[in-house]
Amino acid sequence: MATNLQIDPELLEQALKVGGHRTKRETVNEALAEYIRYREQLKILDLFGTLDMDSEEEMRAQRKRS
Repeated sequence: MATNLQIDPELLEQALKVGGHRTKRETVNEALAEYIRYREQLKILDLFGTLDMDSEEEMRAQRKRS
């Protein structure tokens, strides 16, 4: 899909150097992929503390009852 974007040329140049990519397309695609991975990881971090986990002692007791 062809898209016209106005990207900050200094940021793009820096990303090309840091990322070691040969083309602007590779650089932008990798940046988008990293952005998506990062946002997905943030969703996982939001789950910490929301799950009710059984303690190790409770799990042992459940095994003995089985």
